[in-house]
Amino acid sequence: MLQPRGYDQPGAAPLDLHNNGHTVQLSLPPTLHLEGLPHRYAATQLHLHWGGKGSPGGSEHQIDGEPAAAELHIVHYDSDSYDSLSGAAQQPQGLAVLGVLIEVGQTNNPAYEHILSHLHEIRHKGQKTSVPPFNVRALLPTQLWQFFRYNGSLTTPPCYQSVLWTVFNRRAQVSREQLEKLQEALSSTGEEPSEPLVQNYRAPQPLNQRTVVASFIQAESSSYTTGEMLSLGAGVLVGCLSLLLVVYLIARKIRKKRLGNRKRVVFTSGRVTEP
Repeated sequence: MLQPRGYDQPGAAPLDLHNNGHTVQLSLPPTLHLEGLPHRYAATQLHLHWGGKGSPGGSEHQIDGEPAAAELHIVHYDSDSYDSLSGAAQQPQGLAVLGVLIEVGQTNNPAYEHILSHLHEIRHKGQKTSVPPFNVRALLPTQLWQFFRYNGSLTTPPCYQSVLWTVFNRRAQVSREQLEKLQEALSSTGEEPSEPLVQNYRAPQPLNQRTVVASFIQAESSSYTTGEMLSLGAGVLVGCLSLLLVVYLIARKIRKKRLGNRKRVVFTSGRVTEP
């Protein structure tokens, strides 16, 4: 079973938040690590992917063909086998990345606000700021035991085929205001005029014979719209009423036949006993 360790206690040292021109990246201490995988994987950084304002998607993974507004990646390397991220990045399963799909909810997410509230300090490419340590575990969904896993690649060049991916089934939520802050606050350039940093996600790629396994049994999801469901329900109701009507008519016909037979028997008997 996947077990994030140290996520709720990242230490006392501030964390570096960096606009690298491609994403917003937060450094993480190696005391944060994963257990329950083939090796111990130490955390090194997390970053986000998102679309543009008004865009229906922004995530790099989709579940049942449905994209999310954004996606969080927490990157780890095999610290049992390698001394650093760079040493593990080209090796099979040298990296382990947690993927969290993010959708829009009704309220602000306090955990994500630890990152989003500092974006104005790193508007331009190359800028950095310090973020107080916070509970990184709160960025993840509550049900960590529901996830998909496969062997894949980094989603940015050079796209090494070295990642053991774990993508959670349940999504995190941020408010509309928080999502728009992510979509509008950053620039992909280091000077004016600035280019907005948006649409920094890679579209889903073909599986190419990869196997994706799930840690849970997926319930069959309905593909019907609300209107189709109502029509289907009305059709079932009409069918049931029609069947009841047929049964009633058959029963009525049988009853009439029995009454007719009973009358004929009485009449015949009367003829036999007549003097």
